[in-house]
Amino acid sequence: MILCVIDDLIFSIKISTAARRLGADVVFERDADRVIGRIRDTRPSLVVLDLNSATLRPLAAIETLKRDPELQSIRTLGYVSHVDSDTIAAARAAGVDQVLARSAFAERLGEILTTS
Repeated sequence: MILCVIDDLIFSIKISTAARRLGADVVFERDADRVIGRIRDTRPSLVVLDLNSATLRPLAAIETLKRDPELQSIRTLGYVSHVDSDTIAAARAAGVDQVLARSAFAERLGEILTTS
């Protein structure tokens, strides 16, 4: 199962549509206060985060996840505007496993959903 911490409607629809087509198990969390609890409860194989989301606080979620010995092995993938170098650096410092530009994430969505 893949947990998507995303509040962007367009990307949510892209992911949902691709997941249905591929038979991938994807769920969404849109409440910043529930992200870590949802990860703890579901133990996803991958957590996908929109690093540009102001409301979901993705960097804080990554830091909390990677500090928790029970959760730190869960893979994380963040996507971000390719020109947002400060957020890319902050995500890497927080411990995100992989950072992709928004366009690369959209292009590789099928691969991401089927290999996670």
